[in-house]
Amino acid sequence: MCGRTALTAKPEDLRDAFGLSDVPDFAPRYNLAPSQPTAVVRIPGKLEWLQWGLVPFWAEDRKIAHKLALARSETAFATPAFREAIRRRRCLVIVTSFFEWQRAGRTGAVPFLFERSDRKPFALAGVWERWISKDGEVVESCAILTQKAAWPIDAVHDRMPVLMDREAGARWIDASTREDEARALLAGNLPEARDLRAFAVGLAVNDPRNDGPECHVPTPPAQAVLF
Repeated sequence: MCGRTALTAKPEDLRDAFGLSDVPDFAPRYNLAPSQPTAVVRIPGKLEWLQWGLVPFWAEDRKIAHKLALARSETAFATPAFREAIRRRRCLVIVTSFFEWQRAGRTGAVPFLFERSDRKPFALAGVWERWISKDGEVVESCAILTQKAAWPIDAVHDRMPVLMDREAGARWIDASTREDEARALLAGNLPEARDLRAFAVGLAVNDPRNDGPECHVPTPPAQAVLF
């Protein structure tokens, strides 16, 4: 469930989409995996890069991050790893697409890429955390919130990331937003999913060492499953 994302937008597209004051040049990411830096907005107008895979402030070491790349929105307010972050440290994870895998019987799973029909960047609801080791190492990290899938994602997988439009995203990261309001934002975003299109891609995306345009090439069967 959303085990990979991508960010291939130009800096000017990110500035326009999210009202950012400055976006430095960066290499496009076609296959961004947990443990790698991902683009987030914690403060209006500012783009930052945090480790994808949350390290709770109370963790003994940072290795726990590989288990905490995703947070279920239905339980995050009660789960020890996320409950402080979702109340006090919310963020937006910025992407141009994400991947889900559809089970294909004994043949394994088929990766599908989801993107907006206009291919513009969009935001996923996230939470972030700051962890300090006993030696003073500081790690800032994040997790993506997920929910029960809606169309068209439910045709591929039963879970999906929580999408946020610009208005909802601004409220999500606003420190003055109350807990009940934050819960309502998580529950009211499903229309955003209908703006997405999907197509199957090749197995190159299964290996995080592959991070080029080949990860976004439709496979021949994909021509029959575009929606």
